[in-house]
Amino acid sequence: MHKMSTNGAIKNIRFSANNVVAMQTSRLSPVQHIQSCSPYQSFNLGLHVGDDENHVLANRTCLKKYFNDNTQIQWLEQVHGGHVIELVNYSEQPIVGDAIVTKQPDIALAIMTADCLPIFLVDKYGQEIAAIHGGWRPLAANIIDETLKKMETSVNQVEAWLGPCIGENAFVVGNEVKDTFSSLDETLAVCFKRELNNKWLANLPLIATLLLNKNGVKNIRVLDECTYQNEDKYYSYRRCNQTGRMASLIAIQNSV
Repeated sequence: MHKMSTNGAIKNIRFSANNVVAMQTSRLSPVQHIQSCSPYQSFNLGLHVGDDENHVLANRTCLKKYFNDNTQIQWLEQVHGGHVIELVNYSEQPIVGDAIVTKQPDIALAIMTADCLPIFLVDKYGQEIAAIHGGWRPLAANIIDETLKKMETSVNQVEAWLGPCIGENAFVVGNEVKDTFSSLDETLAVCFKRELNNKWLANLPLIATLLLNKNGVKNIRVLDECTYQNEDKYYSYRRCNQTGRMASLIAIQNSV
């Protein structure tokens, strides 16, 4: 793995297992000569949002340099559903799904977000990892439960990390969203605060935390940063409908 300065643009995430490498990008570019143009500036990683393809591919190439030379980044075609992929072999094409589990080294699992909640699940011995696209629809589709079922790791050995997402003071939803989660588990009602005109403020990290706890995962860390309110650092689809995407990436790298 190359030792490169991130200039604060990329956050390195540490787990108990030293062979697990994880990071969270922002809209800031770690290298100034590679930048997407407005409204995507400057480190957009999404090919599906209308940005210049050459800029996005340059950004993705830059990102690979933070992993070992033989590591491939596995991208997903996220569809806001509950499908979990068990990855054995790297696919050059994005795989359709919203969560991915692997025990294979040197494959970086990538989740793209611009308000949704990225979630990592890691075996504390570094033998198995998972990445989840935690939008409200995947969470309501029980994607956390389904991902844990796909993992061989016992839940008491799992470490969880929740990344930046739209915060509880910005995520306004209707009755249908609150009712969906209340039907899933009545204890999730505490994750919603009443707003005006039959609207609610929803707390995605708290929803995910309670669902993880329900499944027996207790070791949870949360990066408490709001993508909607932190305009200089993060993309936000709710703030700007046409915008870029951040990536949360995690890999097993036994040669580290």
